[in-house]
Amino acid sequence: MIEVVLYEPEIPQNTGSVARLCAATKTPLHLVKPLGFSLEDRYLKRAGLDYWPHVNLTVWESFADFRAARQGSRVVAATAGNRGHAAASYHQLEYGRDDALVFGTESRGLPEHLLEAAHALVRIPIWGQVRSLNLANAASVVLYAALRHVGELDGK
Repeated sequence: MIEVVLYEPEIPQNTGSVARLCAATKTPLHLVKPLGFSLEDRYLKRAGLDYWPHVNLTVWESFADFRAARQGSRVVAATAGNRGHAAASYHQLEYGRDDALVFGTESRGLPEHLLEAAHALVRIPIWGQVRSLNLANAASVVLYAALRHVGELDGK
């Protein structure tokens, strides 16, 4: 099953929006600590609205803990592509049913060691004068592309 992983998310509204996305698509959501907010944060709750009971949420102490528990999943790391890493455009990657779609912090992205350890890197092409998309928007774009690729857009 495709899963979404937020590595050290910093902004509660983004995480709440991703949680809502995951509830809508029945996609498990993993949060890797440290978090830049409390899970009781009112902005987090507001962004997720009343969908939190429908989110399959797991919080991990570290990315190593996540990987140890999810050894069968392929790590697909999202990157802005500005660090010299060759990344496929999100719509060109061949996604698998056991992919873990990993997104980094809003301010720093993913650390170098996670990018190097990923099985695949994806980027979202940007033509304008911005360095990246909002975390929740990027997660939506990549998740729906992955679900389409594995034939799951007709419902889970």
